Amino acid sequence: MSPGTPALRVAIVDDEAPARSRMHDLLEDCAPDLSVQVVGEAANGRDLLELLERQPADVVLLDIRMPEMDGIEAAQHLHKLARRPAVIFTTAFDAYALKAFELHAVDYLLKPIRLQRLQEALSRVHTQPLPGIELLQQLQSQARRHLSVQERGKLILVPMDKILFLRAELKYVTIRTAERDYLLEESLTRLEEEFAERFVRIHRSCLVAREHIDRFERVAEEGGWRVLLRGLNERLPVSRRQQHVIKEFARA
Repeated sequence: MSPGTPALRVAIVDDEAPARSRMHDLLEDCAPDLSVQVVGEAANGRDLLELLERQPADVVLLDIRMPEMDGIEAAQHLHKLARRPAVIFTTAFDAYALKAFELHAVDYLLKPIRLQRLQEALSRVHTQPLPGIELLQQLQSQARRHLSVQERGKLILVPMDKILFLRAELKYVTIRTAERDYLLEESLTRLEEEFAERFVRIHRSCLVAREHIDRFERVAEEGGWRVLLRGLNERLPVSRRQQHVIKEFARA
């Protein structure tokens, strides 16, 4: 460890308190060879994002399987931060999942974590950037529970169960909740693929949340249909190509 070298700022994320405590101990044991400062800890991905808003980190030791928001989803939201930390996943995943990590050169620590392996991972932090969005999407085993947007330098999480519809407009997607709109820089097609069970397409540029559909109404003078969503006064047009959706809901 070179004199005057800034300490590596580390955030610990694990839903089990004993695991976080053990990681603290391991990081203290790194001291003779590596200057490390623990800037905070979190019990899930959502708590991590709140922590990083207050206290930036150079690297996140990120558990994968956690309640509320798992590690893979949290890593995707980290891309929206102005100061992105490196990520080292900590996991007890099965061999198949570990093969995926190795194939894409994603750094991970297999539990129970050994001191030498932790030191090796931390020494490579500056050459192991945050995995790309497309790669994280491939590693993702379930749909995200939140979408994230940046507003005035702050990261905002929008819970999926609060979203009424998603509508493509120019290069953005508008997220609509009962309270307000948000602008998201993601592909509507990609969102449809990820959230196929939650949303249904009513128009080439609009997906609506199945659970928020109140009813469909016919527009006699136009010969078309509109959908009404609970919690929303606006009526959304259903394109002719997507009118089969009406029959599907009538049978449900």
